[in-house]
Amino acid sequence: MAERIEVLLTEQDVDKRIQEIGDQISRDYAGKNVHLVCVLKGGSFFMCELAKRITVPVSIDFMSVSSYGGNTKSSGVVRIVKDLDEPLAGKHVIVIEDIVDSGRTLSYLLDMLGSRGPEDVRLCTLLDKPERRVVDVKVDYTGFEIPDEFVVGYGLDYDQKYRNLPYIGVVKFD
Repeated sequence: MAERIEVLLTEQDVDKRIQEIGDQISRDYAGKNVHLVCVLKGGSFFMCELAKRITVPVSIDFMSVSSYGGNTKSSGVVRIVKDLDEPLAGKHVIVIEDIVDSGRTLSYLLDMLGSRGPEDVRLCTLLDKPERRVVDVKVDYTGFEIPDEFVVGYGLDYDQKYRNLPYIGVVKFD
């Protein structure tokens, strides 16, 4: 079965929205430092572009979590594959994610990071699929709400392909 990619959000749409989010974060944190925590792998593309557009001082860290194992459905058990290198105590933390769907993993992650003593923890995602939500999770900064489609590009992949697309596309199978 061959796949093809249909453009959902153009490179220009994504770039414009990331600038708007960067402007909003810069206003919200005026006079403060922000610590961006990128959820790997998909969030890295978005975080790099977003960090360039934030005008307040920014530090970054990375973490990798898994709730899927070898399956295509979440097991509901979250495993920390790579933890943070820096402590969060007293920091203004923004978790950067590529996409929020069920909310299970992020709910766990936000609670866990909140227990590490940050000043505050907020969530920023490029894409949000609210109709897939099974756990209520507050998204503070959202790039785009999208329909329940399988999307790729800008860090999102299908079988490790298409992460490098500069736009968001929907995978269609022929």
